[in-house]
Amino acid sequence: MGETFGEDDREHWRQILIPAGEPWSGRARYAAAMRFHLAGAMEAEVLEIYRICSRLDDEDPLDALRAYRIGARWIEEVERRRAQAGRGSSESSTIAPGS
Repeated sequence: MGETFGEDDREHWRQILIPAGEPWSGRARYAAAMRFHLAGAMEAEVLEIYRICSRLDDEDPLDALRAYRIGARWIEEVERRRAQAGRGSSESSTIAPGS
């Protein structure tokens, strides 16, 4: 991920890091993901997972990314930021390939 993010991106990262299960969290994560995609920091396939998960507040997009084996660099960056924020990763996934 080596991109440089500005002050405006702090709010977008805060949205990406909203824990699964929070009301409207899926939509907030998708809105932030669109910003990162437009800035060139997120691949289209990763953005698509965030779109799919946007109406599923209880789903952690990283679980779906792992299930589809895409977005390894994005997963690493989010995991790094979660660790800095004191949050771990989600343990389960309800979205799997072929669902």
